[in-house]
Amino acid sequence: MLDVVVIGSGVIGLTSALRLQREGARVAIVTADPPLSTTSAVAAAVWYPSGVADGSRVRAWSASTFAELARQAAGETPGVTMRTTRMLTHQDTPDVPWWGAPVSDLRRLEPAELAELAAPYAGGWEFTAPCVEMPVYLALLLDRFLEAGGELIQQRLNTLEQVRGWASTIVNASGLGARRLCDDQALHPVRGQVVLVRNPGLTTSLRVQDNSAGYTYVHPRSTDVVLGGTFDEGSWDTAVDPQTARSILRRCTALVPELRGADITGQLVGLRPARHGGVRLEADDQTLPGTRLVHNYGHGGAGVTLSWGCANTTAALIGATS
Repeated sequence: MLDVVVIGSGVIGLTSALRLQREGARVAIVTADPPLSTTSAVAAAVWYPSGVADGSRVRAWSASTFAELARQAAGETPGVTMRTTRMLTHQDTPDVPWWGAPVSDLRRLEPAELAELAAPYAGGWEFTAPCVEMPVYLALLLDRFLEAGGELIQQRLNTLEQVRGWASTIVNASGLGARRLCDDQALHPVRGQVVLVRNPGLTTSLRVQDNSAGYTYVHPRSTDVVLGGTFDEGSWDTAVDPQTARSILRRCTALVPELRGADITGQLVGLRPARHGGVRLEADDQTLPGTRLVHNYGHGGAGVTLSWGCANTTAALIGATS
């Protein structure tokens, strides 16, 4: 008999499952798509709370995840490294960002440093943050889940009722699937498109939050660089758009001229599971009477950034209702 069924095999589902296994639970994951086919696999995955509003729970989840990923990087977990990151702005931002508490080396960029950049910026911040190569990391999390006795069941669910009786506890980490499973109309897609190019030797991640031409970031990984991106609210389109790709390349090469001529190795689209009202992470004793149900979805573009913190809260909620 299973103790817990987790619905969803993205980073939220996998971290929740692994966290519950640490508590001794017998866990199965039910998923419509394997981990490397989920939105999580498309994520550039540099720690930063993109697309989520400030709040005490978000701050706590971000800080917990930062600490866990930093610990994993120190332990040489495959796919996890600490990387210098710069956030650039066209308007000066003198106040310390709300997400800055766990970042011990956060500092404002000096005017002389800003003057050295390829384009003019009024302000910016530099810090060291976890960077996660998602294809490697998701495969690792799945291997660890299976090695600990977990079971992966590939099945597309139409209702939560379909898993009633499989276990005493259900964790709903279904991402955008929760719109159907829970009839949660607050949940909506935010389309993200990225271009992958061979890494010409870059080591610093860059992001420009307020680029009028479009959301812009350059995130180096071990062999490639993730160039982005888009933040298209309400779009369900999963096809790569060539015009969007050209725009991404223009913005990113203007930011980092060393990218000019870099070989394109891939183009990807993912639909971030955003939610009006923020992340839904709570126990639900109404939907499946007699079964403990915890919802953990709606993380928008911050799934990796909130993942381990949300997994801890999920385990605490299950423990509190046991």
